[in-house]
Amino acid sequence: MLETRPANRFLRGAIAGLSFWLAVAVPAGAQHVVPFARLAGQWAGSGTINLADDTHEPIKCKAAYDVLEEQKKLQINLRCASESYSFDLLASATYAAGKVTGVWSESTRNVAGTLSGRAEDNRFQVVAKAESFNASLTLITHGDRQTVAIKSQDAQADIKGASIILRRN
Repeated sequence: MLETRPANRFLRGAIAGLSFWLAVAVPAGAQHVVPFARLAGQWAGSGTINLADDTHEPIKCKAAYDVLEEQKKLQINLRCASESYSFDLLASATYAAGKVTGVWSESTRNVAGTLSGRAEDNRFQVVAKAESFNASLTLITHGDRQTVAIKSQDAQADIKGASIILRRN
């Protein structure tokens, strides 16, 4: 059953966007390297979800990345949990000429959408879309550390955004 609560819509988009951002991270000065090559393996981290009532809730995430097809395709399995939410996300992304595109699905809520964005130096900006929401994401990578900022584009969402830091295991 598809959930329509604004918070759930935002989180589905946010997690999809997070997966997408993780898939495209390239350290500054490494643009000649296909970005997915640097992501193969396991990542984990934590952060905060910012709720509409200005309260915050901690979240933890684990990601596994499989790099395929001459390092230009990436398969992602991302699991995140907070006190009141959990997600099991699968995504597939493709990199070409500074652009990343892809698709995602979240099995616990039976939703899916698209990912699109651009990489510039070590900064990435993408939009995760589904039928009923949009979320913007900014990711900055420095070595084995990634900082992710997510913002709902839905003014009625129960969740305003999220800040997450991931490290390679």
